[in-house]
Amino acid sequence: MRKQGILSKTYTMLIMLFLYAPMGVMVLFSFNDSNSTAQMAGFSLRWYEELLRNEAAKQALQNTLLLALLAALFSMALGTAAAIGIDRTRRKWAQSLMLGVTNLPLMNPEIVTGISMMLLFVFGARLLGLRPQLGFWSLLIAHVTFCLPYVILSVLPKLRQMDPHLAEAAQDLGCSPAQAFFKVVLPFISTGVFSAFLMAFTISLDDFVISYFTKGVGFQTLPIYIHSMTKKRVKPDMYALSTLIFMAIFLLLMLSNVLQAQAEKRQKIKHRQDL
Repeated sequence: MRKQGILSKTYTMLIMLFLYAPMGVMVLFSFNDSNSTAQMAGFSLRWYEELLRNEAAKQALQNTLLLALLAALFSMALGTAAAIGIDRTRRKWAQSLMLGVTNLPLMNPEIVTGISMMLLFVFGARLLGLRPQLGFWSLLIAHVTFCLPYVILSVLPKLRQMDPHLAEAAQDLGCSPAQAFFKVVLPFISTGVFSAFLMAFTISLDDFVISYFTKGVGFQTLPIYIHSMTKKRVKPDMYALSTLIFMAIFLLLMLSNVLQAQAEKRQKIKHRQDL
């Protein structure tokens, strides 16, 4: 048993090393004093200072954060409503059908989704007699579309853990359906909703393929900006920017795990008190 435990720990450490070694190298070279990607020439904050002077990168980052935040908020609201609708569907075949339709975008290649969304926007604009023009709004709609399935799949398990009679009991005690949702259902599924928000935010943040086909002219996200730099050479200030984004996402995920653990602990304590 002891030998098996050592092997499992070694395997876990190797997997973690495989996943995080590239990010560790990126973080290390973001503090490199030279622009070499193979040799450390000393510790310096040079590229972080260079990043502060890069107006194009800052604008691309601002666009990306705004887009990801709005996409996460809209997809969180729509996805939570859709998850509740799917959970309350009584007919199993209809529920399975809706879940199948929800899972379809997850299995669909991103390039197919990107091209189809671009064609939809252009065709829809001409059908309405408008001038086809891709930009921020087309990007936002596309990002909400591919974030929705992730939100639904994050919220549904929480809804299925909840006693379905709690909301009905709240309405029997005088709550309206909206009050029952905000006072009973939403607090119970809040950890799932918050996890869905973080997932949608991170997925939108690093999307390239779908954004490339639906961005139009005049609006540039950070992944597209970095991709345009690969035609020449990616400057080390992008290592600094990527390091900052990685650390921010890492802290958000740690916060999400801590909040979820605390919520589960409170539920266990409350369940024991009820018993």
